[in-house]
Amino acid sequence: MKIASITKNIVYNPDKPAISILLESNYSKEIRIAMCKSQVMKEHKAPAPIVLSIFEGEIEFGVQGQKLYLKKGDLIALDANEPHDLKCLEDCIIRLSLTKHDSVERVNQVVS
Repeated sequence: MKIASITKNIVYNPDKPAISILLESNYSKEIRIAMCKSQVMKEHKAPAPIVLSIFEGEIEFGVQGQKLYLKKGDLIALDANEPHDLKCLEDCIIRLSLTKHDSVERVNQVVS
């Protein structure tokens, strides 16, 4: 059994999104992204499907030529290799679900 909290020990980085691993299972990695207003994650792709959950705040999510406005409680699932970008509109906490074989290092490469 593994237990984690998306709300405990949150550290917002004023220079770029703060990315941390909440927990890993045999099948997935659960990542927390804490973003300050106006921070961005440039366009990137994930090698496997992902699910993004907005736990707090609001983001502008670019995908397939559209800008989606996601706020607290919203979820979005993307297929592998689907280009997307994020802009934080209001300080936010995002839960990112990755497959076990994806890496946090890849996610860290797209923060600005």
